[in-house]
Amino acid sequence: MKTQKKKSSRAGGSKSRTKKAKPRARSKATVADKRSTPAYAAQGPDAPLAPFQIQRRELRPQDVQIEILYSGVCHSDLHMARNEWKQTIYPVVPGHEIVGRVTAVGNKVTKFRSGDLGGVGVMVDSCRECANCRKGLEQYCTVGTVLTYNSHDKRTGEITNGGYSKRIVTHEDFVFRISDKLPLAAVAPLLCAGITTYSPLRHWKVGKGTRLGVVGLGGLGHMAVKFGASFGAEVTMLSQSPKKEKDARRLGAHKFALTTDPVQLKALAGYFDVIIDTVSAKHDYDTYLKLLATDGAMVCVGLPPTPSEVDVFTLMDGRRSLAASGIGGIPETQEMLDYCARHGITSDIELIDIASVNEAFTRILKSDVRYRFVIDMATLAD
Repeated sequence: MKTQKKKSSRAGGSKSRTKKAKPRARSKATVADKRSTPAYAAQGPDAPLAPFQIQRRELRPQDVQIEILYSGVCHSDLHMARNEWKQTIYPVVPGHEIVGRVTAVGNKVTKFRSGDLGGVGVMVDSCRECANCRKGLEQYCTVGTVLTYNSHDKRTGEITNGGYSKRIVTHEDFVFRISDKLPLAAVAPLLCAGITTYSPLRHWKVGKGTRLGVVGLGGLGHMAVKFGASFGAEVTMLSQSPKKEKDARRLGAHKFALTTDPVQLKALAGYFDVIIDTVSAKHDYDTYLKLLATDGAMVCVGLPPTPSEVDVFTLMDGRRSLAASGIGGIPETQEMLDYCARHGITSDIELIDIASVNEAFTRILKSDVRYRFVIDMATLAD
């Protein structure tokens, strides 16, 4: 059996991906009343991110304008900038972990006012009418979610631009309330890395008595450890690097297993109720599926750029499940942000200036970050 991603809820683009797909040029659709905004964009799969001017729309009645203070750097940004999912529309302005301050609101906005803190995550619109949208699962909109970048605006057809920019304009229903109790730079990655791990942990009811394994200690993995421990689960970090053990325990892991050691893996066979797999590189799923107990579930939240093979016999032996989870819907994302504010949970970050974003991409590929880069958008000249 092969698994293959058709569309990610953490990046923009078409609903399918094929080997023949090529980078696409933006359409020439235009709309009146725009505001020029400084940004960083990639012009092609081999081009570095560089200064670029984008056009943000003027406020519609229910729009909120946010001056972006911090923008997290997600692995999805790298995939999209380099067209690794064969669906990028150039030029592309990445960024979907956005925290800033409201500077203007439309005349029908009721949820925000100028001066409020606000956040924007992975999506900026949906149909609002399908069964999933009505359940607060906008990330699984059956008509099509409008993603924060590299996606088509439902009204104009124009391509959305992300948070590597000075400001963003978004419908108030897709803007989140941000607490001032936490450091804002460390809150930004919660809009993707946070909700991407929070949502499956809640859906699979991880809590006291759950044996949780977390594969990979990076931007997603470190949040899965923090949330799992906060929810009361017994958390085991599964890593290829012995150097990660100290940090894993600091973050809340109760146990650590080296996945390159066959003896340690054998001892964990059939042990876990739930495994959260956060790895975005190609790897062997069967290695980890064998660690699940009967009726256990492994949930993939990392997005490898190529299809993966799975042995059905591994699943059948113990009625194991292999699943994947995108982000969370609007209500659940706000729930997650409120939970983090109450419990003092943020991402571990390295703050960088915008000019260092290409170096950050290179370091992400080397797993050389603890655990999320965040861009100080004050370093982008207006």
